[in-house]
Amino acid sequence: MSYRPTVEFLLYQWLDAQKLPGRERFADHSRDTFDAVLDTCERIAREKYAPFNRTVDTQEPQFDGEKVILPQCTYDAQKAYAASGMLSAAQDYDIGGMQLPYTVEAAANSFFGLASISMGSGLLTVGNANLLMVHGTEAQQKVFALNEFSGRFSGTMCLSEPQAGSSLSDVATRAVPDGAGFESDPLGPRYRLKGNKMWISAGEHELTENIIHLVLAKIPGPDGKLVPGTRGISLFIVPKKLVDTEGNLTGVRNDVALAGLNHKLGWRGTTNTLLNFGEGKYPVDGEAGAVGYLVGQAGKGLHCMFHMMNEARIGIGMAATMLGLAGYYASLDYAKNRPQGRPVQNPKDKDAAAAAVVKDVAQPQVRIIEHADVKRMLLAQKSYGEGALALNLFCARLVDEQATGDSAAADEARLLLEVLTPIAKSWPSEWCLEANSLAIQIHGGYGYTRDFPVEQYWRDNRLNMIHEGTHGIQAMDLLGRKVLMENGRGLQLLAARINGTIERAIQVPALAAHANALGSALQQVGAATKAAWATGQPTDALANAVPYMQAFGHTVLAWVWLDVALATLQADPAQAQTASVGRMGAMRFFFHYELPKIGAWLQVVSSRDPTCATFPEEAF
Repeated sequence: MSYRPTVEFLLYQWLDAQKLPGRERFADHSRDTFDAVLDTCERIAREKYAPFNRTVDTQEPQFDGEKVILPQCTYDAQKAYAASGMLSAAQDYDIGGMQLPYTVEAAANSFFGLASISMGSGLLTVGNANLLMVHGTEAQQKVFALNEFSGRFSGTMCLSEPQAGSSLSDVATRAVPDGAGFESDPLGPRYRLKGNKMWISAGEHELTENIIHLVLAKIPGPDGKLVPGTRGISLFIVPKKLVDTEGNLTGVRNDVALAGLNHKLGWRGTTNTLLNFGEGKYPVDGEAGAVGYLVGQAGKGLHCMFHMMNEARIGIGMAATMLGLAGYYASLDYAKNRPQGRPVQNPKDKDAAAAAVVKDVAQPQVRIIEHADVKRMLLAQKSYGEGALALNLFCARLVDEQATGDSAAADEARLLLEVLTPIAKSWPSEWCLEANSLAIQIHGGYGYTRDFPVEQYWRDNRLNMIHEGTHGIQAMDLLGRKVLMENGRGLQLLAARINGTIERAIQVPALAAHANALGSALQQVGAATKAAWATGQPTDALANAVPYMQAFGHTVLAWVWLDVALATLQADPAQAQTASVGRMGAMRFFFHYELPKIGAWLQVVSSRDPTCATFPEEAF
């Protein structure tokens, strides 16, 4: 099954991306140029990524004591991706970019996720460079960001530490001024860093000339002690190899050393590392300590880093989505070709065989796609995967609105993104993982073997509920911050968007019942939000933050599906096209099988059920 028609429908029939060239920033573009970008990425993904997805899974990164060894296909893929211009696709023309809408960029990058998410493309590098374009100095942008956009350098984000995973307030990496003249360095205030960073994706490799680490560290106060909490965290550029003011390598290795490679369940095509900063393995000017350049203001590092983290969270949501769709396409193909079992028949004598399952064993076997339960599992995957894709592309469209819309539209897009980002990351991570589990189930015992790709898709996807903010962290962010910020205005804006879709859908006989169901769900979420915070105590509200997020996410996805259904009927009023029938069926499945689940989730939220929060440790 081809993925291209699905993404084109969402881009052009639903999100009206072809109208974006009407904005000054995108004036040189048209649907033709957008399609050309999609063509290029689809081709590179098909030729350089998809054939090697199993290769990078079985040939894990190895460290020979001097350098990390990766399969040749990884080098070829990275080179092809950089040559495509996608690393700088959304950037200005004057720095070599295409000024491509982020909506189209996200859609184009999805082909790589479908082909081999494990091999990776440019998520962290682009996020790293984008951060520097906002918070870095002109020199930092020229030397580091522009070389990342060109593909010469790659980038990482270094937050977690062995003793402090998601708890950034407990970061212990230190940064001290590098000599009396540290403020005179043209690349920014120069510091020496010492500490350890864990779970650093692409932290060591030979794919690019240099690796630019963005590192969170604390600057000691006058008493030499670190400021507790997040207030003392600053952000530093720490290159693997030192460069001059033109971005040329100086031949000096920075004091950043690989302490080990993490051996992962999945996503094995990308290195994941433990890095030691400033241990003295590569002393600079005879001194231990990694050279780093301050980004932005001291003590404002977390504010800067969130620019990259939010981009990464939407990117992780898209990664989870594409793995879910990859499993769906594989299991759909299998179900169409695997013969097994015979159809259930209605008995002639209803009284005599009321409880019997009647099958004619003389009949030939049918393909498993003809069984209702297999169709249930396929429909679940389709509703999860295509719904998540629509959600993530909608969020990408909001990014464009924030950047190019008028002031009112841009502010509304900003707030909607604040509320939706935890959902865009977490919902696909949970439910597209479930889609991968269903893909294995459809394959039966074969799905549990390495003879078919679905087991790898599940392994690769299991990471997405963990990195870039765990599931629980996203839930607390949503209920503890996002729905409350600016007196709940973001939640109100989202509710207005949902009600707008309900008002349009209720006029369509085929969608009226679904519109009413969505309206009821929205009311339940609103009531549960108020009930959760009725005592004003975070411990009461956040004890059931994950069930809240699950219900909130399902309501958002039901809205997305209803809005997509409206676009489907507008594009194909007779619903004659096979793709249209498929979209409408997936929408009905989601409303009939998935949306009703929110009642159980919201029950514990509304009652502020204390079961989990008060359960005594010794009782485990």
